[in-house]
Amino acid sequence: MAGAVDMAGGEDDVDFDPSAPPPFKLAEIRAAIPKHCWVKDPWRSMSYVIRDVLAVFGLVAMVIYFNSGAFWLLYWAAQGTMFWALFVLGHDCGHGSFSDSPTLNSIVGHVLHSSILVPYHGWRISHRTHHQNHGNVEKDESWVPLPEKIYKNMDDLTKFLRYKIPYPLFAFPVYLVRLRNHACTWWRSPGKEGSHFNPYSGLFHPSERNSAITSTFCWTVMVALLMYLSSVIGPFQMLGLYGVPYLIFVMWLDLVTYLHHHGHEQKLPWYRGKEWNYLRGGLTTVDRDYGWLNNIHHDIGTHVLHHLFPQIPHYHLREAFNSGIVIMASQTQAAKPLLGKYYREPRKSGPIPFHLIGNLLQSMEHDHYVSDTEEIVYYQTDYQLHESSSKIE
Repeated sequence: MAGAVDMAGGEDDVDFDPSAPPPFKLAEIRAAIPKHCWVKDPWRSMSYVIRDVLAVFGLVAMVIYFNSGAFWLLYWAAQGTMFWALFVLGHDCGHGSFSDSPTLNSIVGHVLHSSILVPYHGWRISHRTHHQNHGNVEKDESWVPLPEKIYKNMDDLTKFLRYKIPYPLFAFPVYLVRLRNHACTWWRSPGKEGSHFNPYSGLFHPSERNSAITSTFCWTVMVALLMYLSSVIGPFQMLGLYGVPYLIFVMWLDLVTYLHHHGHEQKLPWYRGKEWNYLRGGLTTVDRDYGWLNNIHHDIGTHVLHHLFPQIPHYHLREAFNSGIVIMASQTQAAKPLLGKYYREPRKSGPIPFHLIGNLLQSMEHDHYVSDTEEIVYYQTDYQLHESSSKIE
């Protein structure tokens, strides 16, 4: 296995095993992070909401004013990206990193997520499961590796839709619904069940049903509002103003969430059973650089530290990472070797992160399933998959 690359860019120990238990504890990292990085400032958080909302409405005003084909293309890309930015802020509300007020978090989270057709509490609860079980083959929630038995029992259409670009980039709405329909198995993630809209779904504890009902109601109100606006300005105008940007947002969401857990140049482990723990699972997360979009994305690319400590506000993540991880490493007298082994420096991006397309394509081509039984597993490749896909095409 190829060794990790340290911060200086040199070759690390070629015998390094990325699944080896780290020689530091979660508490050491936590203790090294400056105390002010844990402080949530609701005014500062709201300033990002105001900034993004103004950008959304500003883009709408501009495209209506200019109304040219070239500007519509620019509008779709920019507005879809801003929808994704709104999602990230709602995501922070779900983690409680937006403010210390559960009420404020819930109100802002519902407004932001409902506006982009995401059921806030439904998604928040399943995302909490994802963070609590990151890197766990059996219990993780999103983009989980398929055990070999499940993979080999999948029909060719399901495999095609899961691994053939661009279809996986439109998976999020299906993930939210996750219907169980044996005649159409691609409507759910294989091995996973439960709808984010149904309060009696297995995703929710009985005490969470009222929260799920509230979010589904807010989502329904947004759908009704979109239908009303379509009747006023016309369905094609609504498709241009909202529908296409929504699809761009979905593509951003699926791309980012996938590549923060897949597609690294070095094969990374997944765990099950006794081999899994919170720290080892979190260290399999991958940071990404989005170039000019880092600030627009609210530094979601600083993902390793976010997964370990989701309570840290996004505007403190970079400082917390630089202070916490680097200080923690230097205290072990092995800063670069430790970072080189257990942290993978993201490839620097140009202004637009086009390089991530290559990571996505490579992962879809090679990362298909994992062992059914081992407790430390790595993705394996089905070399016959593309032959089956060509028959469908």
